[in-house]
Amino acid sequence: MAVAKDNLQLRKLLTGAQLPALPQSAIRLLELSQDPSNASTDFAIPIESDPGLTGQVLRFVNSSYFGLSNEISSIKLAIALVGIRTIKNFALWSAVFSLMPNPRCGPFDLKSLWQDSLRRAVFARRFGKLLGLADAEDLFAAALLQDMAVPLLAKELPGEYESLLEQRLGGEVGLSQLEASTFGWTHAEAGALIARGWHLPEAFASLIESHGSLGDQIANPSRNPAALAVSLSALLPSAVDTEWFERDRFLAAYKSCAPPQAAPAAAFFKAIDDEFAEFAPVLKLSAPAKPLAGWLATEVDLTAEHSA
Repeated sequence: MAVAKDNLQLRKLLTGAQLPALPQSAIRLLELSQDPSNASTDFAIPIESDPGLTGQVLRFVNSSYFGLSNEISSIKLAIALVGIRTIKNFALWSAVFSLMPNPRCGPFDLKSLWQDSLRRAVFARRFGKLLGLADAEDLFAAALLQDMAVPLLAKELPGEYESLLEQRLGGEVGLSQLEASTFGWTHAEAGALIARGWHLPEAFASLIESHGSLGDQIANPSRNPAALAVSLSALLPSAVDTEWFERDRFLAAYKSCAPPQAAPAAAFFKAIDDEFAEFAPVLKLSAPAKPLAGWLATEVDLTAEHSA
């Protein structure tokens, strides 16, 4: 009964927050994606009807991230070259990125949150591909959106979240743990409710909701490898912290869950850093002061770290 009451309180909080609706172009793309019989030309229509989104998509496709030899000026050609799923997920995240508030709440920093989100997204997609998942592109979007409720919650409950963010002690204590003990719910649950309210695919909502339950995923890694990839991404160090308290837990999970042919975590991190550097300018994000590989370079034997 207590859980039901807590969920009701969270629903009331989110309802009162009056989060703006997703743009119609993003909604239409999501609707189209539910029917696999829709052609790529169908997806071009809602993008072309939104000049702002058209510009963002073309800038994305022409970025160094894809390394195309010729400049692309057609949305239809862009979709044909990089795929419907990639374009849809980019449009979705662009829409969410534009809707999130930037509250003045103690140590909260929106830029760092998006830096963390992009690194986690790149990690989840790469790890999903490592596990042989066909829907690895969707893992990118789910990991990218896993913390999207935090800015909204900090805006609605500034005093409470200023205290919680200070109690994190630079990452020594998890935000979800503090939320659960304070409110009886977490930002993961809030994010899932927002996703469902926006009628995002249920797969996205479920991955957002479970991103803090790595223990459950490790206990049975083959049961839901997509959730494993997103949950593991949640353990990555934050750009605002000076110490990575989850390092040993992450490395143990990476060693136990990655396939035998996987690169050592340090090499995997270097690939993520490179991909981040190519992708971030499209989203107007700067690189974190410390790259992911830097968190391991001086702390782990790079030649033996994955051999155990």
